[in-house]
Amino acid sequence: MTQLKERLLLSVQKPARYTGGEWGEVQKDPAQVRVRVAFAFPDTYEIGMSNVGMRILYGVMNRMEGVWCERVFTPWGDMEEAMRAHGLPLWTLESQTPVKEFDMIAFSVGYEMAYSNILNMLRLSGVPLRSSERKGLRNMVFAGGVCTFNPEPFADFVDFFSLGEGEEVTVEIVRLYDRAKGEDWSKEQFLREVAKIPGVYVPSFYRHDYNPDGTLKAVVPLVDGVPTVHRKRIVEDLDSAYFPTKMIVPSTEIVHDRGNLELFRGCIRGCRFCQAGFSCRPVRRKSPEVLYRQATELIEYSGNNEITISSLSTSDYRGLKELTEKLLPYCAQHRIQLSVPSLRADNFSRELMDKLQTARKSGLTFAPEAGTQRLRDVINKNLTEEEILHTCELAFSGGWSNVKLYFMLGLPTETDEDVLGIAELVYKVIKLWRECGTNRKRGLRVHVATAYFVPKPHTPFQWEKQITPEEYLRRCKLLKSHLYSKSVEYDYHSPDLSRLEAVFARGDRRLGPVIETAVKKGARLDGWDEYFNKDIWEEAFRECGVDPDFYTVRGYGEEELLPWDAIDVGVTKKFLQLERRRAYAGKITPDCRQGCAGCGANRMLREVECDA
Repeated sequence: MTQLKERLLLSVQKPARYTGGEWGEVQKDPAQVRVRVAFAFPDTYEIGMSNVGMRILYGVMNRMEGVWCERVFTPWGDMEEAMRAHGLPLWTLESQTPVKEFDMIAFSVGYEMAYSNILNMLRLSGVPLRSSERKGLRNMVFAGGVCTFNPEPFADFVDFFSLGEGEEVTVEIVRLYDRAKGEDWSKEQFLREVAKIPGVYVPSFYRHDYNPDGTLKAVVPLVDGVPTVHRKRIVEDLDSAYFPTKMIVPSTEIVHDRGNLELFRGCIRGCRFCQAGFSCRPVRRKSPEVLYRQATELIEYSGNNEITISSLSTSDYRGLKELTEKLLPYCAQHRIQLSVPSLRADNFSRELMDKLQTARKSGLTFAPEAGTQRLRDVINKNLTEEEILHTCELAFSGGWSNVKLYFMLGLPTETDEDVLGIAELVYKVIKLWRECGTNRKRGLRVHVATAYFVPKPHTPFQWEKQITPEEYLRRCKLLKSHLYSKSVEYDYHSPDLSRLEAVFARGDRRLGPVIETAVKKGARLDGWDEYFNKDIWEEAFRECGVDPDFYTVRGYGEEELLPWDAIDVGVTKKFLQLERRRAYAGKITPDCRQGCAGCGANRMLREVECDA
């Protein structure tokens, strides 16, 4: 078997994706291990190893006595074909053990288009796809991540979901499994007990009934005593929470090939389209002292020459000035590049810009999201045109000549005037660069990108319609026809992929057979243009008798029972409805620092206040 693997690795792209052996990986004596967990990331090695959350949970589980957590990633197409041709099952990196031999298989799901990869990984492993087909405790499949805030499309395949932040609940789950295995429990007995852990949802304990029009009628408990609402778990004190400064150093290049530090969790802004901005509340931050220590330990252990400090909106971190003042001398001394992404145009400063870009002047990226002030108020961006232009002026006067601007098309209430407002804003940026008269040795480059709006659960726009792919492309063409300057580069996302993302984001249990059918027809790596096949999914929807438009262009009623209503992310449905009304009235909601808007997220905290 080993010789066969070695021969296959010589024939595929980037064989280091599958070999393991990296500096910092955890090795344990199998004879001393009671519970083995295959931690599966449903995308390629380069994506998964860039995920800080996966690194955290990998370390959390491997700190447990008697537990060995090993990594496994989605193989690229060439490797999958070779494995199938030679009958090789999917294996983990640390011990090269087939996944089907593990006690637990844990998936981290942060993107809806990874759903096909999850089922494909199970198929490659030789593990039955459906929860009902897996008997006993072996191959217990559970999943976490932001996509599990609507777990229903995957209810047929996952034994239970871990909702929210996993540092604490994962330990509780694995400890319970350790006990169950030692006492020879049945699967049913284990699921009944794990369902008692706060933040755990067992979908097989509930039945979904539907109205004649296809909307959800009722969620019926099938087991006595199970909760009707499942509240996510959070970590209240990030300073004392586990963070792996002794991270695995990849042996091949990854997407974010640098050290990564998380400043805080949550967001103060409340952009009405943003799922993470609502579902990751309340705000909790690390202290600058802890971050500085973690940064230096991470650099010294890994040997990275670049470190990124980031969160949903990095420049909202209250200790950013103090932290950068401490980190910059250290970085300069050790020739480390300090990167601070996720900056906002309204609190961007020349002082911060000069500090962070002493070594090289890379491009600046901002996301106005909408081209007119009216629409920015609708989505609660809390960003004015004056602030955007002032930011660009600071950048141009400081020597920058590359600016990236990100927008969405198809936002609620959007008109052609709003679409053309993007072009008007771009030309104001170009005019400003000409007026600044600096750095004329290099030409200005403005990269404009538009995404197709996807309504997401647990946001004020969770009820909204998604415009059709045809209408989205019409608006893209309208915008492109008004971007004349050679200084402008324009890209837009594929509508077919975003439409499918919207279906999965707001889907229900009837999508399970669709996903399974598509995977058996060859769907895989759908987040990659090289592999996404629209025709496969259309065939699967037809064969299963499911209309994807039901989840997109139909929109949802505010009184309608939603598939994800049983999941409590902290922000109340009443508040989301209020925010939706404010959106249609063009009213903004100030950020959390200007006063609590009463979203409900403070209910999640027991010992500390929201740190906005």
